[in-house]
Amino acid sequence: MEFYVTTFVTLFVIIDPIGTTPIFVALTQGMNRARRRAIAIRACILGTVILFLFGILGEQLLSFVGISMPAFRIAGGILLFLTALEMLFGRRTQRRQDQAEADETEPGDDPSVFPLAIPLLAGPGGIASIILLTNQTGGDFWAQAGIFLVMLGIFAIVFVLFLLANLIERALGDTGILVVTRLLGMLLAALSVQFVLEGLANFGIA
Repeated sequence: MEFYVTTFVTLFVIIDPIGTTPIFVALTQGMNRARRRAIAIRACILGTVILFLFGILGEQLLSFVGISMPAFRIAGGILLFLTALEMLFGRRTQRRQDQAEADETEPGDDPSVFPLAIPLLAGPGGIASIILLTNQTGGDFWAQAGIFLVMLGIFAIVFVLFLLANLIERALGDTGILVVTRLLGMLLAALSVQFVLEGLANFGIA
């Protein structure tokens, strides 16, 4: 039981449902409830599948394509930094407003895959954590099944919080969303730099 408590705390902190929800609100600002629900479903399913695959296959999956964990962390940090810049300078918010006025959506402008599923819900930290936790089971099937059940429970919490995005957006208002978006952009920028620095440190560069 202590192991599963540790598993829950570790994955909860890494996946961070509470911290990711305001980011979801900012990234989906101006969208209707149905589209937000669809994005939440896709993001949670993709995040679950990604962590499940890495939990089962572990480092073999990265090694198979010749990618090291430090390289994956650096790449995720760079991509996340680009999103942070959009949030800081209001480009994403402006694009949402333009789409709402035109009643159109760009096919490629869907945050469910990036940055929600990757790297926020299933980023380098989550992948590294799930690999470490499953390796600690020594190959025991039921122990690994317990880890994945805990993971599913956390993603269920994420999904419920995402569904409350409309209530959170109404509570904050336009000004509140603007302030939160800028602040989260700063936090995301710092997080992305941390990813890159940790990746460089693992390479022995920094």
